[in-house]
Amino acid sequence: MAFTSSSLQSWKQRYPELTDILNLIPTLWLNPKVKELDSISTMPVTKQDIYDAADLFERFAPFLEAAFPALQQTNGIIESPLKPINNMKAALHRYYNTEINGNLYLKCDNELPVVGSIKARGGFYEVLHYAETLAIEHGLLQKGDSYEAFTSEEFKQFFQNYSIGVGSTGNLGLSIGIMSAELGFNVTVYMSKDAKQWKKDLLRKNGAQVEEFSGDFNEAVSIGREKTTTHANGYFVDDESSKHLFLGYSVAALRLQKQIEAANIPVDKNHPLYVYLPCGVGGSPGGITFGLKQVFGDHVHCFFVEPTHSPAVLIGLLTGEKDNVSVQDFGIDNITEADGLAVGRASQFATSISEHLISGIYTIKDNDLFQLLSMLVDAEEIFLEPSATAGLLGPKSVLQSSYQNTHHIDSGNITHIAWATGGSLVPDRERQELYKKGKEILQSN
Repeated sequence: MAFTSSSLQSWKQRYPELTDILNLIPTLWLNPKVKELDSISTMPVTKQDIYDAADLFERFAPFLEAAFPALQQTNGIIESPLKPINNMKAALHRYYNTEINGNLYLKCDNELPVVGSIKARGGFYEVLHYAETLAIEHGLLQKGDSYEAFTSEEFKQFFQNYSIGVGSTGNLGLSIGIMSAELGFNVTVYMSKDAKQWKKDLLRKNGAQVEEFSGDFNEAVSIGREKTTTHANGYFVDDESSKHLFLGYSVAALRLQKQIEAANIPVDKNHPLYVYLPCGVGGSPGGITFGLKQVFGDHVHCFFVEPTHSPAVLIGLLTGEKDNVSVQDFGIDNITEADGLAVGRASQFATSISEHLISGIYTIKDNDLFQLLSMLVDAEEIFLEPSATAGLLGPKSVLQSSYQNTHHIDSGNITHIAWATGGSLVPDRERQELYKKGKEILQSN
């Protein structure tokens, strides 16, 4: 259905949740289209694709270790810790009156080496996949060769003949820009008005070109795509439709599975896993959800979280229109301090998969993001970007709903994981300002 004023009225009648969404009131939407994994007949990606993506990361480990000192201790493997946050759990109970009977963990993708965000997973994978493809096609790489060869001057000179472009609000741009420049590509990051200045500065420092726009994420993607594809050897990383980004994110599920086993955390019918994932265009939370479902089946329940001012995936899935509608169509401004989540239109590729896999979506106010940021620093001495704190309110949003009763779940047996998507590269001065803002909001309430 094309968007019209009459279709808006029709949707508001069909979906009462829209009233709160349009009034920017935090909302929990429980997905009526979620299916048991075995009942989903076909998807554009498979479980084997996840293992193939993991294998590519393994092949590139010698290059990554040689190119980035931060990866030497992990032998070129890009991964983040899973941490229990019991003090934060207690703080949530005190401030939000939220009783979390099960355990609460933080998946610290804010600590992912090199770019300090979840985008290291998808962004690195897509660039490395493209580099490998070119190297094989042009005879630079033979089966059995060490991928440390990608650090050589020969490879760098070869990749200088190719350009890469990406539209970004910040973290994906860092991931694509830093990795592409390290390999030798000519890379341009097209950044929306939401992107932070320090991210633009860091990209330029690492050899990427940055073009800035006064519009939002979707404008940056559209113009970036057009400019990149005019070059004969131009390759555009399309966050709105990329299978490779999606699969790079999905590898996180295999890594998390090992961490959960190492921590002796049971995941089964009687011990479900709830995962709360900050959501922008939908690619990174969608890829992780797809991976988690392949690993844990119906015992994992995934919830996306979006800012009240940028509920792109929520509106797309609620109406069934996916990327055919934007938040601006509904009169929502898409203006939020959560720069990584400032997206007006959902990814068609990712949401077509997530539509039947996610358990729900909740929205969150910017003020809560800042409050959670300060609370986490005080409780655990962990700093996150504002957008990365969004998952911490997941237990409150879901446990106070009918979800547990509907699915016959004992809330005391749930393991909760909030996915922290970025923050370790934020400059100290900005950290202090964000923390101060959160404390001021807490004290004013």
